Amino acid sequence: MRAALPFFVLLFLIVFSSCYSFKGIAIPPNVNTFFVENFNNAVPQAPADINQRFSEALRAKIRNESRLTYNEQKPDIEFSGEISGFRLTPEAPQAGNTVALNKLEISVSVSFVNNTDETKNWKKTFSFFRTFESDKDFVSIQDNLISEIFRQLTENIFNDAFTGW
Repeated sequence: MRAALPFFVLLFLIVFSSCYSFKGIAIPPNVNTFFVENFNNAVPQAPADINQRFSEALRAKIRNESRLTYNEQKPDIEFSGEISGFRLTPEAPQAGNTVALNKLEISVSVSFVNNTDETKNWKKTFSFFRTFESDKDFVSIQDNLISEIFRQLTENIFNDAFTGW
């Protein structure tokens, strides 16, 4: 049993360390700075400040969850794009021509430029949604819904940008 103990400790360390790296963040050592351009708002029905809120959410995500520093002058990587969709649609129809749920979906078109390795550049559209009960006043819950959607969108963008290097 004692002979097996080092094996189990080693196995535990390998498993534990791979849990940590499961997030998969692998930023090359030569990439040290990032810049997030203010995104445009291409959707007239979206709140007027949605693009600024999204840009700041993405900046905060990268600043808080990577070792990169923000730099507007010659950054190693750059993000830009636009809020390309903001749709509020009825879901879950029920009797009496009413709906039980509504869905808010936000789409963001993102350009990722890696100034240290152009083969890593990409342009993608990310979308995410939240449903809410149709008897809720949308205006009163809109900011929370947008924040929840932004958390997932920034997570997806972050993962696409910083995994698989």
